[in-house]
Amino acid sequence: MNKVILMGRLTRDPDIRHSAGENSTAVARYTLAVDRRYKRDGETGADFISCVAFGRSAEFAQKYFRQGLKVVVTGRIQTGSYTNRDGNKVYTTDVAVEKQEFAESKAAAGQGENSRSEQKPEPQVDADGFMNIPDGIDEELPFA
Repeated sequence: MNKVILMGRLTRDPDIRHSAGENSTAVARYTLAVDRRYKRDGETGADFISCVAFGRSAEFAQKYFRQGLKVVVTGRIQTGSYTNRDGNKVYTTDVAVEKQEFAESKAAAGQGENSRSEQKPEPQVDADGFMNIPDGIDEELPFA
């Protein structure tokens, strides 16, 4: 079984691209900083895990995910390789996202007004910190 569950914070806004061809698909890449549970020499550490989302999940990540946001990702490990411009073989390991969701409210994240709000609009939230989802959008959500 190949199953991964991660909880961490985005190191930067997702990078979204679209595949080439007639049936273009959105592809979002982002990195999660995931805290380690153990301490070594009194220091805590983090692992930086590359994640890739496709289709509606990628579009959702582009629209709602921001640097510093705490999210939970469920997916599978995906490995690959390619030859770079110098002719060296590079091996990759990513988490192919199957499900992604918010791990905290906007209020808990402490993401009040910041310089990023000018680049992309922040989603509207209610008094409890939950995002307001417009009517009729149920079929577009990438998670159940």
